[in-house]
Amino acid sequence: MPSDAVLYQAAALCLTYPDDDLIARLPLLREAAPQLRTFTDYAAITSSQDLAAHYVEVFRAGNRHSLYLSRWYEGDLRRRHLLLVHIEDVYREHGLECSRDELPDFLPAVLELTSRTGDTRLLTEYRGALEGLRARLTGYGTPYACVLDAVSAILPTVCSRPRP
Repeated sequence: MPSDAVLYQAAALCLTYPDDDLIARLPLLREAAPQLRTFTDYAAITSSQDLAAHYVEVFRAGNRHSLYLSRWYEGDLRRRHLLLVHIEDVYREHGLECSRDELPDFLPAVLELTSRTGDTRLLTEYRGALEGLRARLTGYGTPYACVLDAVSAILPTVCSRPRP
């Protein structure tokens, strides 16, 4: 079994838009993180155009499969803003800055942070969001569900709502 850090990094890559870089890394991902084989095998036999179209279909804005963790919690925009500030604070605690290209609660970015630091706090705090996303992806019948299955399987079982 790979280390948790390897699995978190591999999951982060699998949940990003499937570009040529991801396609080139599929054999390495398959070897490094066997828990993700359902996804990596699917991606390996799917044309890059079909893989990109499936990603957009599954994760497009407005659907019920958001990769932005704070969107899984009800509340006003002020509360969501406070959650995003909290996430940025965790990045800063580790001497990291959030990319200005993406919101800090973008799941692949949080997975990469976890991989680099070993700090599972954000994934644990957002366990409810991860479980909600995992259930919806499973119900949708997409291979992306196995990525969330693998992440969920290695997280601590303690679950709490993120603090504002």
